[in-house]
Amino acid sequence: MPIISIELGPTTKDKKAQLIQTLTRDASDITGIPQEKFVVLIRELELDNIGVGGQLLSERLASSLTT
Repeated sequence: MPIISIELGPTTKDKKAQLIQTLTRDASDITGIPQEKFVVLIRELELDNIGVGGQLLSERLASSLTT
C-alpha cells in the first residue's frame, strides 16, 4: 500500500479533498498502481509551528499584511 504524506499550513476541507484526488490520480498514472491502493495523509501544521527565514510564519504573514 503506497502512502503519500504531505505537511502544510491550515487549509480548507475542499482543498484537502482536491489534494487527495490529484495526488492519488497522478501517482497512480505515474506508477501504474491502482488508485484504490493509495493512502494520502495530510498533516496540518499551525502557522506558529512553521519557520521561514528564521521567523515564525504567523509573524511573517502578519507583517506582510501591515506593509
